[in-house]
Amino acid sequence: MTTSLQDGQSAAGRAAARDSPLAAQVCGAAQGRGDARDLAPGPWLHARALLPPPDATRGCAADRRKKKDLDVLEMPSIPNPFPELCCSPFTSVLSAGLFPKANSRKKQVIKVYSEDETSRALEVPSDITARDVCQLLILKNHYIDDHSWTLFEHLPHVGLERTIEDHELVIEVLSNWGMEEENKLYFRKNYAKYEFFKNPMYFFPEHMVSFATETNGEISPTQILQMFLSSSTYPEIHGFLHAKEQGKKSWKKIYFLLRRSGLYFSTKGTSKEPRHLQFFSEFGNSDIYVSLAGKKKHGAPTNYGFCFKPNKAGGPRDLKMLCAEEEQSRTCWVTAIRLLKYGMQLYQNYMHPYQGRSGYSSQSISPMRSISENSLVAMDFSGQKTRVIENPTEALSVAVEEGLAWRKKGCLRLGSHGSPTASSQSSATSMAIHRSQPWFHHKISREEAQRLIIQQGLVDGVFLVRDSQSNPKTFVLSMSHGQKIKHFQIIPVEDDGEMFHTLDDGHTRFTDLIQLVEFYQLNKGVLPCKLKHYCARIAL
Repeated sequence: MTTSLQDGQSAAGRAAARDSPLAAQVCGAAQGRGDARDLAPGPWLHARALLPPPDATRGCAADRRKKKDLDVLEMPSIPNPFPELCCSPFTSVLSAGLFPKANSRKKQVIKVYSEDETSRALEVPSDITARDVCQLLILKNHYIDDHSWTLFEHLPHVGLERTIEDHELVIEVLSNWGMEEENKLYFRKNYAKYEFFKNPMYFFPEHMVSFATETNGEISPTQILQMFLSSSTYPEIHGFLHAKEQGKKSWKKIYFLLRRSGLYFSTKGTSKEPRHLQFFSEFGNSDIYVSLAGKKKHGAPTNYGFCFKPNKAGGPRDLKMLCAEEEQSRTCWVTAIRLLKYGMQLYQNYMHPYQGRSGYSSQSISPMRSISENSLVAMDFSGQKTRVIENPTEALSVAVEEGLAWRKKGCLRLGSHGSPTASSQSSATSMAIHRSQPWFHHKISREEAQRLIIQQGLVDGVFLVRDSQSNPKTFVLSMSHGQKIKHFQIIPVEDDGEMFHTLDDGHTRFTDLIQLVEFYQLNKGVLPCKLKHYCARIAL
């Protein structure tokens, strides 16, 4: 039945082709392409083909409809000005071409805070890394890039904080935050971020490191670091930690063992037998955080706490809290977990700090200026010809002499204006000029000074100068050495009516604190090491 109807329609087309050349072209094109849409709308054409054959009473009506269709075919074709609106009734009325193409790199606005709680809003692409955000803030604020600037994730409701690794996507970190959580991103320096690549001996104490296989002879800290980066061998970190019992406020001291597969604890003393080891946490779906107020927030026995937190948003009950006896122990655990989780990626971040996933790469962003010590040379301009001072001792003495001469000129320029009190004004100026220095913190407590140094990394030579709380006329030099913070009192000494500062009971005297800091940046003196990095509170 269907075949007879189709044959009848083909015959009608051939008849129309004999009457009109234009209809012949249209029919020929349709038959050549096998496309019936140029002849008549497809859906109702096929619907008619499925109907029963017309009876004799409806023959005249069918002839009239056929003649009307032939008249339509004889009309010249007009191009459709809106092809996107012509579609099948069985498809959507709106075409996908009407909508703009989605941008593969959507931009979002993030807010970054500094230590003084000032903030800056940045519009960034969705695939921007933590290193790229740091680069943007460095360029916008004209800071010197010494590869120590870091982005931190701060969770105030649980008192936790962690370093966001340079390769991590910032938008992914923000997506794990809860809607009601007041979490923040902080931008500040962290000198200890990759310090374990430079001085691994400070991060892996011998009594905390063991090996799953037998080793021949002693293993240096550098070899231990290489084992962490390799996939075949690995060292084991072990020791006692205080663990918070799940759902309770009490803490229990347990022997823990860190392996590549995760963190385990022993149910029987210090036994490492598999039947005595129970799984505690893995690294793939969790991040390692440092506790900022463990005693206050969680009732921890010490202030050296850290914990595992799931990547997805969760409450305090999902935290796996741990606590070490000292800062060196906590640093060893956290560093080892970072190495086991990220491996060679951390080393690539350290060796190639400008390789980012987003558009802010090494080709588009470069450091503002070089701070390499090899790019600076000592020059002598005293003679008729300038020369490079190659002797280090001579260069140091020339620098000290020029510094002293510059200070004398500065004091005379600031204090001597023909007044009888020029000497006292000069002395007061030299005593107060240190207040404008970034390493000086006016009235902060001993605990606040320790917190600032810990935040910016327990690296040898990190320091700050502050007012003494016990003696208002003295100052205190707080510095880091050997994973510990030490404090040295700067005592004022008077000689012939002039005031000096000293750290060694007057054997070495300085006219002001700037001269004292610069001296100990070049010389160890009575300090355990030279002053290298100053703690500063920056503003965005």
